Amino acid sequence: MVTREQQAKRIAKFIKPLRVKPGSKVDLARDFDPAFKAGVQKKKDGVELLQTGIELLADYQRRLAAQDTYGVLMCLQALDAGGKDGTIRHVMSGVNPQGVHVAGFKVPSAEELDHDYLWRYARELPRRGDIGIFNRSHYEEVLVTRVHPEILDRQKLPPEARRKGMWRRRYHEINEWERHLSDNGFKVVKLFLNLSKEEQRARFLRRIDVPERNWKFSAADAREREHWDDYQRAFSRMLSATSTEWAPWYVIPADRKWFARICAAAVLAHTLIEIDPQYPEVGEQQLHDLEVVRKELIEQAPKGVPADPYAANGKRGK
Repeated sequence: MVTREQQAKRIAKFIKPLRVKPGSKVDLARDFDPAFKAGVQKKKDGVELLQTGIELLADYQRRLAAQDTYGVLMCLQALDAGGKDGTIRHVMSGVNPQGVHVAGFKVPSAEELDHDYLWRYARELPRRGDIGIFNRSHYEEVLVTRVHPEILDRQKLPPEARRKGMWRRRYHEINEWERHLSDNGFKVVKLFLNLSKEEQRARFLRRIDVPERNWKFSAADAREREHWDDYQRAFSRMLSATSTEWAPWYVIPADRKWFARICAAAVLAHTLIEIDPQYPEVGEQQLHDLEVVRKELIEQAPKGVPADPYAANGKRGK
């Protein structure tokens, strides 16, 4: 039987090639293959691995909620058709939905534009004991805004905020914000779903060809493909500047959806394993009170029914 320690080591080894080493200079095309699958040859093997990861997440999520000390923020970034929604749906399928909050970020509202660029993201941070997921995140502010600098005109920035070195300053501000979160018990883990240009083209065509998927496609998505190289450079710079020891980036090979989901589950499981949340210890007085109540409940058992069904099944104390 595989022990938890062995599982933890296997997961850490599995995700190591995906991690962006802090301080490294990333070139997406050179350093990360969207079709990489780490030796997992068959999709059916991947389904089993994903199920194992989901079960592990469910256990650790219960502990995280019970301890109520740490929170986890998972940021998902990808180009259109990268598979963010499907990743969330599959990876989080086994956890308690009460302990998970998903926030998606679209065009900023008038109220949001009246605040600093991190304000709307800070409002959606998870509570202690919870897992928060950003479907797109504060990294839009150094990605889309960098590819389309005209967006900055709507952010009402003073002239000095747009002086030379603006992007370097934003990287620094984001890094320090994430350090602040980490120092206060909120672990930040960041996933970039790395999709190839050809696979994106194929997925767009599927959205057009399959009537049930038409709603997922817009002409604007296709127009953004014209900026593919600009986005690749923006992602490479972002990964280079903002993968830190306290909030690392993982580049998830996304050409195979099933493999991307395995990777996402493994990274999130690794984050929770590192936290290692524990169930709170019960004091002597509370144990005494529990035993008193247990005896009262046993005395209330109807005839012909086990006094303690759970203990009768040999599960008491487990």
